[in-house]
Amino acid sequence: MSDDELSEIRKQKREQLESKARVDGGTSAEETQSAPNSPVGVNGSNELGDIVSSHDVVLADFYADWCGPCKMLEPTVEKLAANTEAAVAKVDVDRNQELAAQYQVRGVPTMVLFADGEAVEQIVGVRGYDDLKGLIDSHLA
Repeated sequence: MSDDELSEIRKQKREQLESKARVDGGTSAEETQSAPNSPVGVNGSNELGDIVSSHDVVLADFYADWCGPCKMLEPTVEKLAANTEAAVAKVDVDRNQELAAQYQVRGVPTMVLFADGEAVEQIVGVRGYDDLKGLIDSHLA
């Protein structure tokens, strides 16, 4: 699929969401948040809930500072934040043990993909940029 086709699909999706927001008494497109260009640190379920409710697609990276594979994945996560329309959240499992347990994170790195406010995918281990971008893009369209 070409970049022009993807842009057109995103435009149509944005228009549909704007229309639904106006019907539901929501906000206009100017008032909705665009995805941040870098990962956002999350501390607690309220902060994760705010990000998930504010963005169509969110990739939550559950990591630990002591985890070697997590450190290997970090540049990929940063690149995804910069190059996709998804928001990327970073959750330190040592500081957020209850949140990790809530999403059944038993090993790190674990990524949880949220689409339209729901957890739709869980990925355990290191994955490449193209795999993760493809997964994100499949939920943006």
